[in-house]
Amino acid sequence: MAKKQLNVRVDATTAEIARARAEQEGISMNQYIEKLVQQDMGETGRAFVDAAAQFMKEYESVFLSEFGEREGTGSRR
Repeated sequence: MAKKQLNVRVDATTAEIARARAEQEGISMNQYIEKLVQQDMGETGRAFVDAAAQFMKEYESVFLSEFGEREGTGSRR
């Protein structure tokens, strides 16, 4: 996959912490930042799925009263 260059500005303390964490993990600063973004994307996806599941749990009765059970759900219409 082609890489793209990003320029970001952070305060000195944040930069020092990021460098130290990258060094602790034995990876470059670029790899560390990329890893953080990928983790964030994963957490966002999980949060969305969790919220959707909670929504369906809360509103299941509304959907069932409006649309009824679908075939293969284990219940009859």
